[in-house]
Order: sequence, then structure tokens, then C-alpha cells
Amino acid sequence: MLSRTFLVCLFLSLCSAGSSLSCRWLDHKFRQHSENSLDLLDTMVNNSTNTTEDAGVKDTVAFPNELYSQASKAAAEDKLGFTVQVLEETAALFEEDHSSASWEENTVENFVNVVTQQADGLRSCIGSHKKKNKKLHMYFKRLSSHVLEQMGHSAEAWELIRNEIQTHLMRADLLVSSLLTTN
Repeated sequence: MLSRTFLVCLFLSLCSAGSSLSCRWLDHKFRQHSENSLDLLDTMVNNSTNTTEDAGVKDTVAFPNELYSQASKAAAEDKLGFTVQVLEETAALFEEDHSSASWEENTVENFVNVVTQQADGLRSCIGSHKKKNKKLHMYFKRLSSHVLEQMGHSAEAWELIRNEIQTHLMRADLLVSSLLTTN
């Protein structure tokens, strides 16, 4: 009888440990990487000679607030999956031709590396591979084509992108931070 009780307790503790989102990287490294990526974006604006904004372009590629609202109501793993996709899409965007921007090359490389490490770390917290959000992917594709390509990868275009990405990283930080307060 005692061994059966022990096995039931062991089973329940294993199931509860597996179902709660307990991730060492999330608990210890996420905040550091998030702050680092935002600091690097701030460094880019400090090195930028351009502050022009084109309202027409902003209207063409409206920020996907509804996707973040949906993600905020999702399960923990889905929130992480969404955040991983935001980070991966961000890294891919910043690997495009940014030679017209007045940013130091090593700052951009460091930013892409930090964002990639952050995506990898969060991915390690997810049990299975999550399906990509098509609407989010199309949003980033529009940023690339409607902002960067149509504006010739200009310094103005990159400043618009930098501002958008800063908003994304802050929203993603809030999304993941909601998981940190519940664990």
C-alpha cells in the first residue's frame, strides 16, 4: 500500500512538473537578453543621423496589436512560440542590407546575435515545435517589402524599422514577463 501511494505521488509530481512551464533559461537569462537587445536598439538611434518618419508607410504596415492580444490570452507555450517567431523574424529583417543606416556594423551584428540567442533560449523552453503564425509572418514580410524595399533600404526606412522593432521587443518582453510572474 505504501509503495502504491509513493508511485501515485511520484507520478503526480512528475506530471505537474512537466505541465508547468519551468525553464531555467527563462528564469535566469530572458530578462538579461531582453534588456541587452533594447539597449542595442537605443545605441542604434544614438548613432543615427536620421529622425524622419513617413506616416504613409506606417499606415501601410500597421502594428499587429490584435496578434499580441491573442497571444496574451494563449497558453504559456503558445506565448513563447509567438515570441520566438517575433525574435526570428526580427533577426531575419536586420540581416537585410542596412548599409544606408548610420549604425555601426558591430552594433547590428551584436543585436542580431542577442535576438537569435534569445529566440534559441526561449525555444529550449517549448516542449514541441510550434506552428508559425502566418499573419505575423506576413506582417514582417510587408515591413521588408513596403518599407525597406520601396524606400530603397534608406536610412529613413531603417529608422522606421528600428522603431517598429523596438515596439515589438517591448511587447514581447511584456508577453514573456507575464509568464515569469505566474511561475
